[in-house]
Amino acid sequence: MIVVTGGTGNVGRALVAQLAAHGEAVTAVARHITSEDVPAGVRAVAADLGQPAGLASALEGATALFLLVAGDDPEGILKQAAVAGVTKVVLMSSQGVGTRPHSYAHAAGFEAALAGSGLAFTVLRSGGLASNAFAWAEPIRRHRTVAAPFADVALPFVDPDDVAAVAAAVLRQDGHDGVTYTLTGPEAVSPRQRAAAIAQALAEPVTFVEQSREEARAQMAQFMPSDDVLEGTLSILGEPTAEEQAVSGDVARILGRPANPFAAWAARNAPAFR
Repeated sequence: MIVVTGGTGNVGRALVAQLAAHGEAVTAVARHITSEDVPAGVRAVAADLGQPAGLASALEGATALFLLVAGDDPEGILKQAAVAGVTKVVLMSSQGVGTRPHSYAHAAGFEAALAGSGLAFTVLRSGGLASNAFAWAEPIRRHRTVAAPFADVALPFVDPDDVAAVAAAVLRQDGHDGVTYTLTGPEAVSPRQRAAAIAQALAEPVTFVEQSREEARAQMAQFMPSDDVLEGTLSILGEPTAEEQAVSGDVARILGRPANPFAAWAARNAPAFR
């Protein structure tokens, strides 16, 4: 049994579907999940990573765990997993742990707890997700307009389906223990280029408006979990390091195919912007 936390999220939902398609026994976990949220044959369990003691039923019969960075007690989560019989954990972390550890101390704490847990583990440090562009969905639907800072600063955003495919491979295969992978898309694309890709997917023009850093900070502060993460994210978007702009080959190496470009993600998700 493989347990997938965040089973209704952009990565988790795709991972559950891919594992089920491979014939794996899967339990999908999220705070408000129901059986209607998962494919036939997948067990859905409502649980909160912020309350590790409540994970016992979700972890029953599990041998592997896909873990998000959520809650404040990674040791408690991992203890529950070990008691349940989990022997392998795949953690979805952030590239920022390696490039900006101060800003991503929360994720770094999960990585450290996992390394000291005694369980076999693999860390997936994801770059920015292509699905972050869903934040543009409402203004594109209503006004065919995108507003974003740092219009021409390019980063290699990764398709969540590729992150899910890598996670599925690592969960199902041997040979990945103790390894940290960095997951990016195949090319760096700027906000202006991402807006243009969505416009092409819609076959309609989309106007791009460049925000100031202050405007972007005010908007992002409404959903960012902390000031450190907010400032770290703004710095990555506006003044990325060479490492943050670099394309990693880990997706292609693990999957045996190129990573999906942002344009492919936009084409697949065009209905969300119509």
